[in-house]
Amino acid sequence: MKKPLVGALFTVLLLGAGIAPATAAAGHDAATAGTVKAQIKPKAVNFAGTVALSNCSGSVVRTPDSQPSDPALVLSNGHCMESGFPGPGEVVFDQPSTRSFTLLNAAGSGVGTLRASKIAYGTMTDTDISVYQLTRTYAQIESTYGIKALELNTAHPVQGSAITVVSGYWKRTYACNVDGFVYRLKEGEWTWKDSVRYTSACQTIGGTSGSPVIDNATGKVVAVNNTGNEDGQQCTDNNPCEVDESGNVTVRQGINYAQETYGIVPCIGTGNKFDLDRPGCVLPKP
Repeated sequence: MKKPLVGALFTVLLLGAGIAPATAAAGHDAATAGTVKAQIKPKAVNFAGTVALSNCSGSVVRTPDSQPSDPALVLSNGHCMESGFPGPGEVVFDQPSTRSFTLLNAAGSGVGTLRASKIAYGTMTDTDISVYQLTRTYAQIESTYGIKALELNTAHPVQGSAITVVSGYWKRTYACNVDGFVYRLKEGEWTWKDSVRYTSACQTIGGTSGSPVIDNATGKVVAVNNTGNEDGQQCTDNNPCEVDESGNVTVRQGINYAQETYGIVPCIGTGNKFDLDRPGCVLPKP
């Protein structure tokens, strides 16, 4: 995990998980395409709906079934929680929080402060996510700031898709493609399942942890940025390694990764409330 860049609190831990965000906002990977996607007019990707945390990035998100009157949700990384890194097997669920987030507009300017009422869900087991419930509804946010939430895609990301990692912390974007998927991604004590591997153009950096990964064709969130191999070490903090079904280990120095988000959707029910017993929900339970 890439270190958040702020705070001694996370100095050792913030493995940069998620901060693998990026390097430059520059050009899209030349390999963008796929005939089908090339025929789809890409959505304009900007900063609207993203947020800056004290040490990471994030975004205001909704499911396809979320209602305007529902309390809004903010997505980031599990390693970005103010309580520190949850240990292997640990799940933070329905815990009070007053964390604040700076909401950004399309140009990347801060337009207001949003505040959490609780950490609805957070873990670094199998995935690396935190989801905060806010004190305001989607309708209130849109009415006040004219900004809509980003929608979580309900389907698995597609290899070769053109994507953009949008960092509210740095107010920078990183454009590349989905290079492939990792059966198991191991970093220090943590193991993540079916992670997204970026092509080399997404050179994310510390502070980009928690950034939404946007599918350029749909404008929807398909993953959350969380880590990268900095020094070429094997399976250590800040140096995740790839492990395949046979146990073979591959190290890709300078390559960054994200955690898929489609699996969050089945776990959110009426009123944007997390229900880990809902059909199709496979997120780890407390």
